[in-house]
Amino acid sequence: MVVDIAILIGRKGSKGFPNKNTKKVGKKNLCEYPLIAAKKVKSIKRIFVATDCEKIKRIAKKYKVEFIDRPKKLNTDTALGEDVYKYCYEIAKRRMQTNGEKIRYIVLLMANAPMINSNIINQGIKRLNKNKNADSAVTVSKYNMWSPIRARKINNSGFLNPFIPFNKMGLKTINCDRDSQGDVYYADMSASIVKPKCIEQIEDGLLPQKWMGHKILPIFSNYALDLDYAWQLPQVEYWIKKNFK
Repeated sequence: MVVDIAILIGRKGSKGFPNKNTKKVGKKNLCEYPLIAAKKVKSIKRIFVATDCEKIKRIAKKYKVEFIDRPKKLNTDTALGEDVYKYCYEIAKRRMQTNGEKIRYIVLLMANAPMINSNIINQGIKRLNKNKNADSAVTVSKYNMWSPIRARKINNSGFLNPFIPFNKMGLKTINCDRDSQGDVYYADMSASIVKPKCIEQIEDGLLPQKWMGHKILPIFSNYALDLDYAWQLPQVEYWIKKNFK
C-alpha cells in the first residue's frame, strides 16, 4: 500500500520567542494548525511528531499522531532541520515497512509554521502528481518588498554594501520601484511536500533547505512565514483569520 505521511518537528527551549510552538493564536496552540491541516488531507495516513516538549506531546495526542523520540543532539538550537527530518524519515520508514506500507510523499511541517491548511497541501500534492520530474513542492509567499537587491552588509569601514554584488544578479532593471525586478518568492516554511529520494539523498539537495531536492515546484500561499519573534504574531493572526477554517 502506497501512502503519504506527514512529519511535524518542534522542540522546547526557543530563545528568540520562548514557548512559541505552544503559543495560543485564536483558539488553538500554534503547533495545532499544521496538525489539523495534515489531518484533513485524505492521502495522509500517518502523522509523526518529533519533539522533546511535553506540552506539544499533550496537545498532539488528540490528533492521534505517532511520536518519534529525537536524540539529544537533535534537540539543541544548533541542530539542523535537515538532520531532524532525515532521522524522523528513517524511523517512520522502518515502522511503515513492518505494516507493508510504502511512502509516496512526505509532508514536512514545523510546529512554529501555522500558516497552512489542507487546501494548500492538496494543491502541492496535485502539482507533484502532474509533474513526475519534480522532486518536491513547497509553499512560497511573494515578498517583493524584500527583494535581494535591498539586502546589505556592513563592510570593514562601517559602510553599507550590497549583500550580493548587483553584477552577479543578472537583472536588466534595478531601481527604487520594488516591483521593477519582477516577483520575489520566498520559501515560507509552511510545508514542504517531498519525494522519499529527497530525504534519502539529502546531501545532494539544493541549499539552504536541502530536503527540497533540486526540481522544486511552488505552492502559492500569501504572506506566510515560520514564526520566530513575538512581533510576527499579528501577521500570523491575520493569516489564520483569513485562511484557516
